Amino acid sequence: MTRVIAVGGSDAGISAALRARELDPHSEVTVVVADAYPNFSICGIPYYVSGEVGHWSNLAHRTAEDLAATGMNVRINTRATHIDPAGKRLTVRDADGRSEELPYDALVVGTGAVSVLPPIEGLAGLGPGQGVHLLHSMGDTFELQRSIDERQPANAVIIGAGYIGLEMAEALTTRGISVTQIEALPEVLPTVDGELGALVRDELVAHGVDVLTGTTVKGIFRGAGDRLRVEATGADGSPVTRETDLVLVVVGVRPDTTLAAEAGAELGFRGAIAVDERMRTSLPSVYAAGDCVVTHHRMLGTIWLPLGTTAHKQGRVAGENALGGDRLFAGSLGTQVVKVFDLVAARTGLREHEALAAGRDWAPVTTASNPDDHKAYYPGATPIAARITGDSGSGLLLGAQLVGRRTAEISKRVDTYATALFHGMSVDGISDLDLSYTPPLGSPWDAVQVATQAWVREHGHK
Repeated sequence: MTRVIAVGGSDAGISAALRARELDPHSEVTVVVADAYPNFSICGIPYYVSGEVGHWSNLAHRTAEDLAATGMNVRINTRATHIDPAGKRLTVRDADGRSEELPYDALVVGTGAVSVLPPIEGLAGLGPGQGVHLLHSMGDTFELQRSIDERQPANAVIIGAGYIGLEMAEALTTRGISVTQIEALPEVLPTVDGELGALVRDELVAHGVDVLTGTTVKGIFRGAGDRLRVEATGADGSPVTRETDLVLVVVGVRPDTTLAAEAGAELGFRGAIAVDERMRTSLPSVYAAGDCVVTHHRMLGTIWLPLGTTAHKQGRVAGENALGGDRLFAGSLGTQVVKVFDLVAARTGLREHEALAAGRDWAPVTTASNPDDHKAYYPGATPIAARITGDSGSGLLLGAQLVGRRTAEISKRVDTYATALFHGMSVDGISDLDLSYTPPLGSPWDAVQVATQAWVREHGHK
């Protein structure tokens, strides 16, 4: 009987445990979870805060009973404190402070990521009790919900305009809270080109969000009563001050590698745990997956790109190989999508500057177009802002970015590009795809194809 332990109860750890139990129902699989919320969707937190998800327990991908039914042993409120690679033992500490050593044949580390604390004066001395919040765990979520219930904030400042920051701007606005969003970079959603980020900013503004880009927060201080004062420097160098009831700091995450690093595991890109494509670490019989590890990107090589979809896939590979399998993680393309009010933004593959920096023999060029999501004569047609990047030398598709209304099936259309990228298709080859068509939903040449045809007209192909 193989003994497998997975550390971490989110996407990677649970996926590894499920795969191990699926392949060998006689394996002894234990999942060590630091909190009480195994298999919860962190990506769903903004929709619980907004009230669209009625109860926090609905964020669970599977209930505790579902997990128990698979035969795995889930140990909640239990923190892994030490790995002994030579002795194949994991030391854990329970909520009462009792330590125990668990023997294993294979260990999967899925410790995830933790929120980044930016160098903002006053931030270290403030927390949920003062209305200043991070947001990356269920514990963070409950603290934020408690603040909203107790403080009844009329307004809030969100520092950061990435995916979570944008989703939280919508969530708090939906709750009737007036939001100021502050982003240090020139545009919101910096994972897409600025022209598309500007469309997202316009959507925020149209829903009442006060958006300040190119603005760097310098300090957060307690003001009169329970109020907070956020001090920043604007894009033109002028001082910016906002008095607010609530502050949310969501400027990114970093890999949580302490457990593995202290055991001697090699670290790689941006300090994430180094793993090969079989999710093996440098430690014997120790695998790792999810936001704590490097990402094998199909076009860029080894990077770090924390995504839930990637964590699920890596965990599944780690769980299979922990039982002696030989499965490879096929690699990421960085496919991402976000909904901001009634707008959806998505990307896959590489933007032009990313392709230029990749060190490959590419001459990347980008074409912008605005195809309709369906036939214009059928009511409700809306344009999709598309940006296609390809290699002008070979005609190879390198990446795609889309922004459109929620009704325009942006996520599924970017998935078409992701599939094409996965299989190394040319930009021109997209026109050969047999895509579905009916006037209320598309066109004989789908918007996906119209956008690539615009690229071919501008840059030619081979």
